[in-house]
Amino acid sequence: MRKWLTAVALILVVGVLTACGSSKTGGQQANTSKDIKIGATAGPYSDMVTKAIKPGLEKLGYTVKVVEFSDYIQPNKALNNGDIQANLFQHTIYLENFAKENKMDLTALISVPTAPMGIYSKKYKSLNEVNAGATVSIPNDPTNAARAFNTLQDKGLLKIKKDADPLKVSEKDIVENPKKLVFKPLEAGQLPRSVDSVDLAAVPGNFALAAKMNLLDALALENMLDPYRNIVAVTTANANSQFAKDIKSVIQSPEFEKVIDTEFKGFGKPTWMKK
Repeated sequence: MRKWLTAVALILVVGVLTACGSSKTGGQQANTSKDIKIGATAGPYSDMVTKAIKPGLEKLGYTVKVVEFSDYIQPNKALNNGDIQANLFQHTIYLENFAKENKMDLTALISVPTAPMGIYSKKYKSLNEVNAGATVSIPNDPTNAARAFNTLQDKGLLKIKKDADPLKVSEKDIVENPKKLVFKPLEAGQLPRSVDSVDLAAVPGNFALAAKMNLLDALALENMLDPYRNIVAVTTANANSQFAKDIKSVIQSPEFEKVIDTEFKGFGKPTWMKK
């Protein structure tokens, strides 16, 4: 009898511990529910979730809620805490740095079409018209400044040394500047307004769209490197979950690309979509 009671007690203890373990919430536990929340910054990427991703998931039986954020910090915190199951607002470089600095275990699931940086001007109608000494406003943060210099090189306005890391290019990597362009670093949010006061403005796509600028009005659009393209992120614990696989399948579907082609004109497609 005593042995039997001991065995029952052990079973109860194991059951309680198992229940406690399974009741944990947050990003470190794999999600198996058909009810999911996807976070995105308000604007084109919440629109992309709503118009191009959510319908495909609903066809697979999911109930999807789109949660909008107004900054670049809360979406990852909400993901890590388990308040949302995926988010779409950042590129791989930002995700990796943010996760490392905040000790989060987050994973890039798949890249999506992204609004590219554009070179805008109210003075010129073509980059061929650019005069010597023209002023160019560029982002003052290193990551986006590198994108601006790469784009200007792609369009033949300057030359960067061959051994420069394209993700870290700075003004000191320029070896040829035949037009003697003068660079004016500005906060990214000020770049759309700077179009009125400079000869050329290198404006990241998300800030251009927020300022109601048309991507196709740019004199040139960035040939974006894949690490700069926005990605759907999930917690690493959920990277191989069924809902993560279903998100990927929806984004890789012809229906998704059709919505991109009609609703998100000017967005640059990632390499995997061009194959």
